[in-house]
Amino acid sequence: MWQSSSKIVANESLIDVLRLIRSENVGSITFFNLVKQFGSVKNSLDAIPDLARRGGKRTPILGYSKKDAEKEIEQVEKLGGRMIRYGEADYPALLLAIYDPPPVITILGSPHIWKQNRNLAIVGSRNASANGFQFAKKLATDAGERHFTIISGLARGIDTAAHNGSLATGTVAVIASGINILYPPENKALSELIAKQGAIITEQPFGLAPHSRSFPARNRIISGMSQATVIVEASLKSGSLITARFALEQGREVFAVPGSPLDPRCKGTNGLIKQGANLCESIDDIMENLSFSAPLQLHESSPTLYHAAEPAKINESELEKARTLVLEKLGYSPVGLDEILIQCEISSSLLSLILLELELAGRLQRVTGGKVVLKAQ
Repeated sequence: MWQSSSKIVANESLIDVLRLIRSENVGSITFFNLVKQFGSVKNSLDAIPDLARRGGKRTPILGYSKKDAEKEIEQVEKLGGRMIRYGEADYPALLLAIYDPPPVITILGSPHIWKQNRNLAIVGSRNASANGFQFAKKLATDAGERHFTIISGLARGIDTAAHNGSLATGTVAVIASGINILYPPENKALSELIAKQGAIITEQPFGLAPHSRSFPARNRIISGMSQATVIVEASLKSGSLITARFALEQGREVFAVPGSPLDPRCKGTNGLIKQGANLCESIDDIMENLSFSAPLQLHESSPTLYHAAEPAKINESELEKARTLVLEKLGYSPVGLDEILIQCEISSSLLSLILLELELAGRLQRVTGGKVVLKAQ
C-alpha cells in the first residue's frame, strides 16, 4: 500500500466515507473491495443496494444517511475528538500496511504520539497476577525510556499496567466502543489522562457500546499499529492470543513472557513460546530481537484506493454463470479464494463482485487466512 508520492490522494469527503463504512454489512475489507470494484466511494454508495438485492437480501440494505454522518462528526468534535480517514497524514503509518485497515478512526488526544512509528503493543490477562501486573508496568516504563510508544487496549489487568507504565513517555489506548463510551468504568481516570497525554482511538461509531464482535476487531488495530506485540499472561482462551495471531498474520514480531506451568494465566504465553514466539524477560530481549536502535523510518503513504481506475464492464450472462459456479463451491467450512478461482476458472474481478453481493446480503463472511465461509441463515 505504500506509494512514492508524498501527496495524499483521499479526495472523497469524510461524510461519504462514513456513509459507506457505516452501511449495513460493510466492514473494512468490503469497503476497500467496493472502492476497488466501483472506482470511488460515491459509486460504491450507489451500487450497494442493487448488489445486496442480487446477493439475495430480501429487505433493503440499511444505509447511513448524510444527516447521520454529519451528526456523528458533530458529536465527535463536541467531545474534543476528530476523525481521520485512511490515507490522511495523521493516520498511523504502520496501520496502513495491514490487510484490513479501518477506513476511518476516531481519536481523542494527539496523533503525534505515534508519528515516529516506534510502537510496542503490550497486552495480557484481565485477571492479572500481582507479578504479571508489576512486570507489564516495568516493561512499559523501560520501553518508553527506549523511545517506544506503548499500544494497549485499556482493559483491566495487564493493559492497565502497560498504560500506567507509559503515561509519561507515550501511550495509545485502542478501544472496542464508541469514543464516548470508555470501558471498563474503573479506568475512567486513566482514560482521561491518556487522552491528555497520549491518545485514545477507535473505529467504532459514536455511542456504540462494546460487544463481543468488536474486541477481536480492536485487537487487530493494536497489533497493526505496532512493530511487535508482547503477551504478558494469557490463558488458553485469552483474547490476547487473538492479538498475537493478528500480529503474526501482519508480519510483526510476537514476544511472550514465560510463567509458572501451575498458573492457568501462563498456559497461553508458555504455549506461544513453544510455538516459536520470542521469549521476553526484559526490554533487552525486545531490543535484541528487533535489531535496531533508532526509530523505524517509513515513507509517507499516498494510497489511491479512493479513486481507482474505472472497473471493466461485466457481461450479465457471464456474471450469472459465474455466480452459480461460485455458490456451488461455497459452504459452511472456510475455503480459500485461490481455490475458488482455480476450480471455477473465472477472473478475480468476477469473483470479487460475486463475493461483494453475498457479503452485502449478509450471507457470507471473511475469515482469517484469506478464506470465506457462508453464514448460517
